[in-house]
Amino acid sequence: MSRVQLALRVADLEGSITFYSKLFGVEPAKRRPGYANFAIPEPPLKLVLLEGEAGEATRMDHLGVEVEETALVTAATQRLKDAGLATFEENDTSCCYALQDKVWVHGPGQEPWEVYTVKADADTLGKSQDGLPAAATCCTDSAQTRAEGEEIAVGAETQPGGCC
Repeated sequence: MSRVQLALRVADLEGSITFYSKLFGVEPAKRRPGYANFAIPEPPLKLVLLEGEAGEATRMDHLGVEVEETALVTAATQRLKDAGLATFEENDTSCCYALQDKVWVHGPGQEPWEVYTVKADADTLGKSQDGLPAAATCCTDSAQTRAEGEEIAVGAETQPGGCC
């Protein structure tokens, strides 16, 4: 079953976990330092909460579609390329405490979308590159470079990706 993902950056992670548990009637499926996600059966939604800065208003971090297997990510990648969209692929990437295969695109308002599959659990929020902490390369819109030091291209500009 595929489901839409909404990733929110929140200042009060514990308060947000309490609120969304009550709103959707489910507890988080995964909790780690600075991170929680909910697998909400109805409506089918993967809600990801990423700890932000104290006092910062909650904001959208990125959007996604979680699919069941890598073959569906590959099919989505080809479909998006055929439609003329700039894509960025990440395979076997560690992100949001999970090993994932994914493809990124950006909407007309520069909103980042990922189509991804979770292959296994991981012990860290994300991978570290060039000595940067994991959070600087995963699940943040301040990261300008991604896997192998590549940038995500959108038209003539480059845009960061998030994850989860």
